[in-house]
Order: sequence, then C-alpha cells, then structure tokens
Amino acid sequence: MVPMTIGTQRVVVGAGPMTAAQVVAVAREGARVELAADGLDRLAKVRGHIDELAHSERPVYGVSTGFGALALRHIPPERRTDLQRSLIRSHAAGAGAPVEPEVVRAMMLLRLRTLMTGHTGVRPETARALAELLDSGLIPVVPEYGSLGCSGDLAPLAAVALALMGEGTVLGGAGSRAGAEDSRPMAEGARPGSEGARPVVEGLRPMAEAMSEAGLTPLTLAEKEGLALTNGTDGMLGMLLLAIADLHRLFDLADLTAAMSVEAQLGTDRVFAADLQQLRPHPGQAVSAANMLAALADSEIVASHRGEDCPRVQDAYSLRCAPQVHGAARDTLAHAETVAERELSSAIDNPVVLADGRVESNGNFHGAPVGYVLDFLAIAIADVASIAERRTDRMLDVHRSHGLPAFLADDPGVDSGYMIAQYTQAGIVSELKRCAVPASVDSIPSSAMQEDHVSMGWAAARKLRRAVDGLTSVLAIELLTAARALDFRAPLRPAPVTAAARDLVRERVPGPGPDRHLAPDIAAVERLIRSGAVNQILEQGVSKP
Repeated sequence: MVPMTIGTQRVVVGAGPMTAAQVVAVAREGARVELAADGLDRLAKVRGHIDELAHSERPVYGVSTGFGALALRHIPPERRTDLQRSLIRSHAAGAGAPVEPEVVRAMMLLRLRTLMTGHTGVRPETARALAELLDSGLIPVVPEYGSLGCSGDLAPLAAVALALMGEGTVLGGAGSRAGAEDSRPMAEGARPGSEGARPVVEGLRPMAEAMSEAGLTPLTLAEKEGLALTNGTDGMLGMLLLAIADLHRLFDLADLTAAMSVEAQLGTDRVFAADLQQLRPHPGQAVSAANMLAALADSEIVASHRGEDCPRVQDAYSLRCAPQVHGAARDTLAHAETVAERELSSAIDNPVVLADGRVESNGNFHGAPVGYVLDFLAIAIADVASIAERRTDRMLDVHRSHGLPAFLADDPGVDSGYMIAQYTQAGIVSELKRCAVPASVDSIPSSAMQEDHVSMGWAAARKLRRAVDGLTSVLAIELLTAARALDFRAPLRPAPVTAAARDLVRERVPGPGPDRHLAPDIAAVERLIRSGAVNQILEQGVSKP
C-alpha cells in the first residue's frame, strides 16, 4: 500500500471560513492541516453543553435518542457508545467502486472545518483524530453510491467516520496527486482524481492494520459525534470546489482554442472588439472576447483577408458567438463560486449547538444550494463542448473550411486525417448532454418518509466530474485540429499567441503527414492541457500591453 504523499505546506483549520485554494491544496497537493489552538479551546467549551445534555432526563436528538425515523427512541446512558458505533456502521452502507482520493481528502477536510466551528459539539480529540488521519495520507475507501444529498452525504461521510473508528478498508494503490501529476495507476491521459482516472484498487487493506502502521489510534465516539461526522454536504461541496478549479483553466483554454479555430478558418476578429461587447455587458462575455482578441493579435492569417475585397460578410455562429457562449459559462462559474464561498463559511450539522448553548434541530444539511450549481455547471460544460465540436467539424469539411484539405488529411482518400477524431468529440458531446440532465430535480423519499425530499447533490457532483473530463478531451481535439489547420495556412504566420500554442503541441505531436495512430496524440494533448502549459501561453499574451 502506498499512501498519499504529504507535503510540507500547511493549512490552518479554525472556526473561521476556509478558502477554495486551501481545499485544493489539501485534496490535490497533499498539504498538511494544523488545528487552531483557539478553535480547540472552543470545542472543549462547547462540548460541556453536550455532556450536560447527555446526563439530563430530557431527550435530545442525536445525544440520547435514535436517528431519523427512530428519533423517538430514548437511549439509556450505558448504550450510547453502542449507539454511535451502530450509527456509523449502519450508515456506512455505500456501494460501487471507490471514489477518487482527492474527493475523499476534500470531504474529510471540509467536515473537519465544520467540526472546528464549535457548532457540532464534538470533543477536541475527535477533531485531532480526523486531522491526523488526513496527515497520515491514508485514503479510506468511500464507495461511489450511498448519498441522496440530504441529511448530508451520509454513506460517504460514514465511511470516513468508520475509518476513524479503525474499521473499514484503505485504498491499497497510490494516493491522489501530490504536487505535479498523480502517481497512482490510471488510464492513459486521464486527469488525476477524475472520474476517468478511477484508481486501480490493488490489495485493499483493513483500516485497523493501516492505522497501526501509521501510529494512529482508533477513536471511540461519544454522544452526538456520530451525527457530527456524517451530517454534512462536504462530499458534494468538495467536488464542486475541485471542478471550479478545473473549469477556470478549461474555460480560458476554450477561448484560446476558439481563437485558433477562427484564425484557421479565415474568420474575423472584429466581432470580438470591446465596444461591441459593451452593448451586452455580461462580465464573462467581455473576458472571453478580450482573451480571443489577445490571442489573435498580430496574426498574418487574419490580416490577409481583412481588406475590402474579402467577400465574406460574417462568420458562422460557432466562431462569431464564442464569447457569448463561453462568457455565459464563465458567469455560471462565478455564480457557483459565490455559492461555494458561502458554503465554506457554513456550519452544517443537525442538531447544532448555538452560541448560548442551545441544541437545535434544523434543515441546513439539505444539499439543494450546492446541487443546483453542480447541475448548472454541467449544462455550461455541455454547451462549451458543443460549440467547440462545431468549430472542429468546420475545419474538417472541405466545403466550409475555406481552402483546407478534406479532414486535414495529408493525402485525402488515402489518408483520413482527423475525420474520426471529430467522431470522438461528437460521442463525448452527446455524453455531456446526458450529464447536463439535472440530478437535483429528482427526489426519492427515505427513512420511512421522515426524509421525504432529498437533493441528489452527490449524484450531480459525480456527473459533473465526468463532464469536466469530457470537456478536457473535446478541447484537446479542437486544439490538435486547429494546430494542424494553422500549419496548412503556411506561409502565412499565425498570431504570436496561437503560434506558441501550436508549437507547444508540436513538442508532443508531429505536424501534417501520413496518418498515424491518433489516440496517443489526443492523450498527449490532454496531458499537455492538464499540465497548465497551454494556459500559460494565453496568460502571457493577455498580460502584454
């Protein structure tokens, strides 16, 4: 078993909000966690209220009663340790393949953050145990299915709580990424931590054995702690934050690949002018148009058909309207970030301990706020991928590509060029449209109708991860195709930015020539995208005066 490599960076977890960057650092880069001393003092103080309630005659949900539809059952003091243990064992009822290590770590960190707010009533030693498990690099096995997104991500979080108790299993493969590329086995070209990069589970080991080797001691849960460890939306929020980080890069990349496609198809850059964007002042649209203008600056290809003698009046929608589509996706992403920031300041549990010591039931565990934006992002991704596929198709069609060879083939007829790469794009786009069907509109009642409306936010998060992977592949194919189309425009030179992107691709994939095995080329460009090197080219171009 190879646990995750833990780095030297530290993230302090206290009673205050956490940033998205901190979550990504712990989830993907192996950053350590440090518990704020004042936060631990607060936990000890708040725990006193729970201890008082545990010894009172008045039944308190989660402290001295059963759970869900069994909340009317009063549990005597001598059975309450059994109550907590039974809660976790019974709720760790997931099924399916293990979710990705980065998702597990994000979920653990976010639950720890809520524990440290002092509103859950856990003991300081419980927060310390969760922090130590994170820093050990051990990845508890969390099955994919089991959360309905209401009463929290119950089964996934229960799998982590089970690990704290020294039960369950730990992933036997390598952990999630620790800085650069993920070290664990994965499919060629798959994104670390992604749906397409499902870990190869080799030799799952008992958690008790792994904890002993790591010097960790299993935790015995006290009153209320079982609920506190499971009653949160941390899984779906963690996946939202990871997707947001990926989509910032991918939406910028889409602007660059769109600019390359416009240039390769002898399109105009005039439609991206700032004064035209101001007529419809959506912030994301302005950013995308500016990115495309910067990418096309000083292009000999664009300049070659800018004169009055050019017979083309206007470009196809997939070229001309790219800022409108990409911009709408950017604005959707901005809304998702707003929701995520609010969630990062939230204390989600049921019941909660208030500042005056009251323990009150509530409905803050409902995943609707997160589930909605997870679905919104899947819709945006599907549309960005769809317009990219249309641009690719135009470059391959001899009747619409303005002088490019059919399918960009070296010898059309003998060679098929990138014909089937577009098929792959189309297949992925079709899948992305299915992923765009909202999960959050569904609800299946549970717990004997006590939990009669649920969010399905976890399901929305799972399909969003597939969508992020799909968009990466679609943009990789557009980048590959546009780079080849620009080669065919020689001796005219592309813009400095698009030329740099083309040249970067050429470091991994040869230029035009006889047909070659294309799947490895697509995978190579996917890896290039995930490295962030392509985005750096656009960033440098935009930053120039």
